[in-house]
Amino acid sequence: MAPIPITVFTGFLGAGKTSVILSLLPKLPKDYKVVLLKNEFGDLQVDSKLAQQSSLTAVSEILNGCMCCVLVGQMQTALLEIRDNYCPDRIIIECSGSAFPATLAFQIRQLERDTGGDFGLDAIVTVVDAENFIGYEDTSPTAKMQASYSDIILINKWEHVSERGLDIVMDHLYTLNDTTPKIKCQGRNGVDPELIFGLQSRLFLSESEAPVEHDEVETLTLGRGGILEHHHHHSEPCTKEEHDRPIEKDALIEALGLLPRDAVWRVKGFVRLEDGKWYIVNWAFGRYELREYAGEDVVRIEMTVMGSRGDVRRAIARFVSVLVSR
Repeated sequence: MAPIPITVFTGFLGAGKTSVILSLLPKLPKDYKVVLLKNEFGDLQVDSKLAQQSSLTAVSEILNGCMCCVLVGQMQTALLEIRDNYCPDRIIIECSGSAFPATLAFQIRQLERDTGGDFGLDAIVTVVDAENFIGYEDTSPTAKMQASYSDIILINKWEHVSERGLDIVMDHLYTLNDTTPKIKCQGRNGVDPELIFGLQSRLFLSESEAPVEHDEVETLTLGRGGILEHHHHHSEPCTKEEHDRPIEKDALIEALGLLPRDAVWRVKGFVRLEDGKWYIVNWAFGRYELREYAGEDVVRIEMTVMGSRGDVRRAIARFVSVLVSR
């Protein structure tokens, strides 16, 4: 059998990796089987629940850690299980927003050898948020490395910036990586799969290619009553009043508007608004989306906040204050 091609999607927090991946699916043949292996921050399977509503053959999650470092063993096990259970035409791995996939790529290379060629690293695809790339490139070594070590760079959200602003982003990207093709996503239509599938990556064939990785993202979990400490989140009982009292939509929007973009990069989770319905809230660098969620597996208000290590607690203080008081 031919190797199962693996496409790895990387990109900084909020770049739009999940949206780009889901946009590929309608363009594939109806009998083409794709399995998504997704690495989420925290314990919330937010984007994975959206993906499960798509035409993906299956969605597998690795939660509460970074798949490119401490959870590498879990990634290998998950790939073997996907091979045995689904025998897909392609596996897509979506890394967490702070991940640089060098270690992950080496593990895929090792798995290629260990299985006698059952898998093949097809491409590392980096999604860049054109609207915010200059800002987080200045403070994030990971963002620079993601753009520097990639087979394809997809320019997302470019329609939100001026022509001059886009030129500046492209200049920065060419400075970081002048040889990798750079393709503009077409809004919700994403990109043509033929442009990113079948590349047969030559990256990370040697361990000498691996740069130093940085752990720069801090993750906190918020409930209706504020920050959930780790021990509380996993073991202590939570009252309905604390975690299930509906949030006013205006209060949520006001609170999101108070988040500082330099310290808080992403907020996503489940909220119940005053209309009694559950919603997925997705906020990144000042833009937010509320999408109604009809699943019955959400039992309490809970959000994951990601941002600059050491700054997140201070940065979300006003956000939490509005949610708790309203």
